[in-house]
Amino acid sequence: MKKETRQMFKELGYYSSLGLSVPLAVFIGVFVGLKLDRWLGTAPWFMFIFFALGIAAAAKNILLALKKSKNT
Repeated sequence: MKKETRQMFKELGYYSSLGLSVPLAVFIGVFVGLKLDRWLGTAPWFMFIFFALGIAAAAKNILLALKKSKNT
């Protein structure tokens, strides 16, 4: 396999993983927030806080991918 083809597949795998990492970050944040709310009886505050943290983590993943695509 050519070096360019191998590099293309590597980059394709990296960028397609964003399709999983972005929603997963949000869902994990919501899940943790809901569990904390249920445990502490603070509904819906921790869910909102961890939802925002999940969105921030997803945005960070996207920004890192954009930065990587500009460097290549």
